[in-house]
Amino acid sequence: MTQKQLAGLTPVLAILVAFSVGGVLMFFIGENPIEIYGKMLERTLGTPYGFGQVLYRTTPLVLTGLAVAIPFQAGLFNIGGEGQALVGTFACALVGAAIPPALPSILSIAVCLLASAVAGGIWGALAGGLKVRFGVNEVITTIMLNFIASALVGYLLTNHFAVTGTAHTAEIALSARLPRLDNFGGFFHRAPVNVALFLSLLIACGAYFLVFKTKSGYELRAVGLNVEASRYAGIHVSLHVLGSMTLAGALAGLTAANYVMGYKYYFEFGATSGVGFLGIAVAMLAHANPAWIVLSAFLFGVLDYGGLTINAYVPKEIFLIIQALVILLIIVAQKFNHRLALSGVVKP
Repeated sequence: MTQKQLAGLTPVLAILVAFSVGGVLMFFIGENPIEIYGKMLERTLGTPYGFGQVLYRTTPLVLTGLAVAIPFQAGLFNIGGEGQALVGTFACALVGAAIPPALPSILSIAVCLLASAVAGGIWGALAGGLKVRFGVNEVITTIMLNFIASALVGYLLTNHFAVTGTAHTAEIALSARLPRLDNFGGFFHRAPVNVALFLSLLIACGAYFLVFKTKSGYELRAVGLNVEASRYAGIHVSLHVLGSMTLAGALAGLTAANYVMGYKYYFEFGATSGVGFLGIAVAMLAHANPAWIVLSAFLFGVLDYGGLTINAYVPKEIFLIIQALVILLIIVAQKFNHRLALSGVVKP
């Protein structure tokens, strides 16, 4: 078996082991794990509404997963998706609420998407700039920027932009709203899934093309493999570090398309909570490959909504444990595979 084949099996084995451990926990609290998993699958993938809810949760995870995966290709670990998504959705809501009613829909949507991408991109660029200029570890800066984003947005919302008597901003213009998919034939039966789903899939395809089919993507991956060798080869390392972090922030900011433009139509504090951290899990399970991130995001979308559907039978925290176990097993397996390759047990 080659190292590549073993790496391909790793996510499958990690998922099986994590679900098995979850089943053991269910057994110890007096529930039949087969029945619980059956009910979860029935209520998530077996009904139009449940399937729509899963797709709704999958949409932002594709984007935040990519926000981790692209810098990861350059050897960077972006933990700032939470803050980048927060400032992006907030900016989108403010711009969307200020759009003149007469502005055509295509322009309104474009302006809102641009606002969310620019705001998130700036937040990502801050961490990238500190890395390039001062060598500050991006893990530290992105974590700190998450807290700064939360405090800043919370202050602005509470003191300046909240609608009187509420905890959210004004609604965005009608022309800036994305259609819900339940409006087309009613298949998803009032589920919040919307056109942002197709936007995220299109972006995932573009990210794959960028990383694996372009000169810039080749250089990005080269930087991730060996910084000094890349510099010697004439690759502008700083440009790729700053560019990948900026692009990551922009992608995370675009989660506004799902939350603000496609569902709530306003910003509400806490709406994006957890989506950035789940994006880390999505990217790790997919080995930071944009082609696999869609499937990885879908799995975590099933777990995210599935935990809510069977909360009357088992604590939803069991599914949080399953999610955490998948990532821990992936990380351990990657180290183990690397050692096997070095020892010659598996072929390169």
